[in-house]
Amino acid sequence: MAKTEKVVRVSVTFPPDLLRDFDEVIRKIGYENRSKAVQDAVRLFVSERKWLQEEKGLQAGVLMLLYDHEVRGLEEALTDVQHDYAHIISSTMHIHLTERECLEAIAVKGDAGEIRKLSDELSSKRGVKIMKTMIVSL
Repeated sequence: MAKTEKVVRVSVTFPPDLLRDFDEVIRKIGYENRSKAVQDAVRLFVSERKWLQEEKGLQAGVLMLLYDHEVRGLEEALTDVQHDYAHIISSTMHIHLTERECLEAIAVKGDAGEIRKLSDELSSKRGVKIMKTMIVSL
């Protein structure tokens, strides 16, 4: 960080169970405070998304979503998005993890920009907890 840059304080809200899990993980890793752990998590998110934004050409891979199927309208919204991108989706696997949580693995092959749009649309839905994108250039 350049000496002229200042640290900016922000406020973030967490569901209690997520904060409890976060605190437990960072304690086990040895972080001294939440701020450093949140900064590292945000850096990882930004670097992953930047990499995805810069990729071009033909790609293949898997989009993996963890979501709460009890969020009203979420499953229908996820299905609608997937229908819009049927031309790049090769296969989808749905796994019931708990009474509320589902894991979906979506195999994709196509233009990087289309895969990026699909990933962005799915990850931005309320109720999607985690979106992991694993893509390789062909």
